[in-house]
Amino acid sequence: MPEPRTWQLTACSAVLGLALAAGAVTAAGPWDNGQRKAERARAAAATPTGGAHHAPPAAPRRPAPAPSAPGVLRALGTPGTAHQGDLAAVLVPLLADPGLGPLRTASVVDVTTGKQLYGEGATTAMTPASTIKIATSVAALSALGPDHRIPTTVVAAPDGRTVTLVGGGDPTLDRARLKALAGDTARALKARGITAVRLTYDTSRYQGPARHPIGPNENIAPVSALMLDGGRLGGTSQAEGSGGGSDSGPAPRSADPAGDAASAFAELLTEAGTKVHGAPAPGRAPKPAEGTTSGPLARTESAPLAALVERTLTNSDNDLAEALARQTALARKQPASFTGAGKAVQAELAALGLPTAGARFADGSGLSRDDRLSAALLTGLLTRAADPARPALRPVLTGLPVGGFSGTLKGRFDTGPALGGAGLVRAKTGTLTGVNTLAGTVVTADGRLLAFAFLAGRTPSPYQAQPALDRLSAALAPQAGPVPNLP
Repeated sequence: MPEPRTWQLTACSAVLGLALAAGAVTAAGPWDNGQRKAERARAAAATPTGGAHHAPPAAPRRPAPAPSAPGVLRALGTPGTAHQGDLAAVLVPLLADPGLGPLRTASVVDVTTGKQLYGEGATTAMTPASTIKIATSVAALSALGPDHRIPTTVVAAPDGRTVTLVGGGDPTLDRARLKALAGDTARALKARGITAVRLTYDTSRYQGPARHPIGPNENIAPVSALMLDGGRLGGTSQAEGSGGGSDSGPAPRSADPAGDAASAFAELLTEAGTKVHGAPAPGRAPKPAEGTTSGPLARTESAPLAALVERTLTNSDNDLAEALARQTALARKQPASFTGAGKAVQAELAALGLPTAGARFADGSGLSRDDRLSAALLTGLLTRAADPARPALRPVLTGLPVGGFSGTLKGRFDTGPALGGAGLVRAKTGTLTGVNTLAGTVVTADGRLLAFAFLAGRTPSPYQAQPALDRLSAALAPQAGPVPNLP
């Protein structure tokens, strides 16, 4: 077994510099020092949160404490044998909280050794809600790599008088990037002596039903290879230069995101000096023909996949999660549909040696109640993401929300025993009516990284279940001091 390596990620939170309590791990922020400033700024800003949140909004709480934010990977130390009985004595009473309902499973794993320190029904497949985004993200990074970008292109027909806007599956395309694409297109056409065109748009990269099985919903737009601002209506795009992309969170959604994006492009193309005859129409991009002026005119690309994964997890962005699943399908030579994406994600995770028995990927976002994951699979995913031999998966860890500080955990870990996890617990939330889940990482007082997953079903209320989950994960944090004898 290779000697464990020490990993530390540099802090960049606005509150960096606040000291940890005595005995806690040296502070380091939630973002890798290679992460672009625009992505860091956006994730740290007070943006709305999205995800599979069908439950009532969280009850009002007092402001969360400033986080101490330990490193994602910090001094894992020498592997040893943990005292599982001590850990069980702490977690069993917390897991028995009636707020978690009658169906509950758990897994806690030492990331250094891969050893399960605590398990309760760990291999039982449960409805994961948005924690499935961890699986979607790992699969996408594994299949495509962290530097992959999703393109949106403009292609000219052989006669040069028709141009086609081709969607590659980027839901973060915003008006600023679309305007730049229109400007580049107009300049390329002008260089060919063309000042007027007809516009078609191509969404053929995706297949199957566009609408999620849950039906019309403010949590997700119809899944299309071409959309502007995630299909949100009346939303505000990220500022130009911020890296692009739509806001996160529930919002009124377009019934035809591809048509709306094409109409916006037509307006911007006209503003850029190229007249557009008629309304944009669906069509297929022509293949380049030798000896003609057909072919690509202009192109824009998403942020790197590493940044898309971080944003997906921090904000629980459903549209982006479905895009990641379909990009995985394309990489795996599967149809880019709900079904094809599910097969591709499962195949990619199986290739990583993860325990996928009983797992089902009905979608990439966790909105479907037909999804199934086990707590053991979730901790396995997090352990793979922390593996020094798999640096491409690291954005899965750096994208996890920080308790009491960022993303879907910003308003949590702010009362009672859960306070011990503020700034220390990093985890992906999952919320559907009657389903509440939490999976992530925490660094112990001696610097050992633990991965955990807690899944609860038939919960009576999110107001009871979420604090119970927070207390479970906070019990692993060094400020709470309940995990004795970890070597």
